[in-house]
Amino acid sequence: MTVARNLRKALYVPVVAALLIPLTLTRPAAERAVAERIVVDRHTGLAIGGFDPVAYFVEAEAVLGKGDFEYALADSVWRFRNEGNRAAFVDKPEVYMPRFGGYDPVAVAREVGVPGNPRLWLIVEQRLYLFYSPEARTAFADNFKTIVEAAARNWPAVQTTLSP
Repeated sequence: MTVARNLRKALYVPVVAALLIPLTLTRPAAERAVAERIVVDRHTGLAIGGFDPVAYFVEAEAVLGKGDFEYALADSVWRFRNEGNRAAFVDKPEVYMPRFGGYDPVAVAREVGVPGNPRLWLIVEQRLYLFYSPEARTAFADNFKTIVEAAARNWPAVQTTLSP
């Protein structure tokens, strides 16, 4: 490359970055927090089968949300049991969204994207995890640190294999 071309490239990158950063920062905080793929029913558009993600934390059970209490985020519709749960989620979706977008962490650790079942769940270290099978949930409970580390390493690559 010529010196002149290198200088043009050196000027181009900071200019483009300066233009894109404000666009990124003007997005709502909730949208910036969601950077991962979510398990969504392709027919209804409902995230995690329409189950209320806040209820896992508040009521310690899997509870279906109601159509009266919905919130659109991350190309999906989240349902909630009541307005209080909806408000909590809108305020801090990163707290209540299932880790790995609701995909089974045991499968993700094995480099496969398998949607979790909202009725098979655990909360570990303040994070919600959904599982494909009772066996996967048991394996996770027995060795969650190792599985979470492997799943976190593999998750970026696994997301690229998931269909929209």
